[in-house]
Amino acid sequence: MLPRTVRAVAVQPQWHATDFISAPRFRRWLRAQLNAARPHLAPDRPNLVVLTELNGLPLVLRGGGWALRLGTFQRVALALFVARLPRTLPLLLRERVSPVRALQLATIDENAALYLHTCRELAREFGVYLCCGSAPMPRYERVGAQLRRVPGVLTNQTVLFGPQGDLIGTADKVHLTPDEEAGGVDLSPGQLEELRVFPTPAGDLGVAISLDAFRADVIGRLEAQGCTVLLQPDANGSPWTAREGLPPDPENVRDQPVAWLESSWQVTATSPQIRYAVNPMVVGNLLDLTFDGQSAITGPADEAPQPRSYVMTAPRPGFLALAPWVGEGAHKTLRELGAQRAAGSGHPEENAYHTAVLSADLTLPPQTRPQPPATPHEEALRALLRGEARPSRHAGAWLPLALAAVALWGWRRRR
Repeated sequence: MLPRTVRAVAVQPQWHATDFISAPRFRRWLRAQLNAARPHLAPDRPNLVVLTELNGLPLVLRGGGWALRLGTFQRVALALFVARLPRTLPLLLRERVSPVRALQLATIDENAALYLHTCRELAREFGVYLCCGSAPMPRYERVGAQLRRVPGVLTNQTVLFGPQGDLIGTADKVHLTPDEEAGGVDLSPGQLEELRVFPTPAGDLGVAISLDAFRADVIGRLEAQGCTVLLQPDANGSPWTAREGLPPDPENVRDQPVAWLESSWQVTATSPQIRYAVNPMVVGNLLDLTFDGQSAITGPADEAPQPRSYVMTAPRPGFLALAPWVGEGAHKTLRELGAQRAAGSGHPEENAYHTAVLSADLTLPPQTRPQPPATPHEEALRALLRGEARPSRHAGAWLPLALAAVALWGWRRRR
């Protein structure tokens, strides 16, 4: 059997909160990324397009454009929680989750359906293998014509589609950052033992979302299952030239680009199994949150001998494609450039980032591994996409009204 060639494409978009306040705006934003990728697609080989982490998270803003004037994600979330009290409060009480998770769960069925249908349509229209990035996703189980949502569960999940719009599989992020845990958007960690490799004509694909690509347990599990192409959707929530937020050694806090070498680049430089990695990174200020980085496609040094690297790091082989950053110069200058672009800086260059599309051809061994069995959750998503099942509705929207009536009655008695 002969080796196969695959075209890999990484899209580095810029997001704004207004991209998520309605379904048409979200579809337009996501479609623009596939349109930007179109000139890079090859007509004679499979095309693999990889989008960025948590590109479905801001869908919590859908229908809440009025709240954006509050300025910060925390204030907007609080306003939306109160405005959606008939849906958020029953979830908070019944499923014993935090307000921020209840806010997300209140509209998760509609937002998950929008996200999945949009991504499937784009994969089919553009004829690509599509790593959708990732989004907060519930865990579903199919019961006849209904999908039952597992109470309280909300993971950072990647979905993979094939060029006919078929759902290939899903993968949850295992290692969450502090911003994704209880003090932030409050997501559920995935389970290491649930990570699988998906053999496709575009490669034996393994997903390590952002921080997972830095972790030996995740990489080791994917290697053991025969991964040849690592997909690392990313959303780095701080200025790119700031210090790393999760230093393995608190006594040795490094510049972020230096730390980033320990993900995709290090994997393909050292792994005997994983040959390539695709690491798209989103940029842009989302209300008061800053996102920045340099997308990359990495591979064997002999296929990418030209020395180059992230800013603030020494050039080296292994980068098949690398997005430029907004400037060059001494480290002090670069830190200033990053701070100027950060949310709330007030500088004329605030939110002035580079977008990019990267592509590279990957040479892979023949596909020989069988597909892993679908999980109940994946079967449920397939039923949703085929229109065979719909999420079930929980009763209980009356509860906040009853509580409000009781509170009002007590207030009037006190007067």
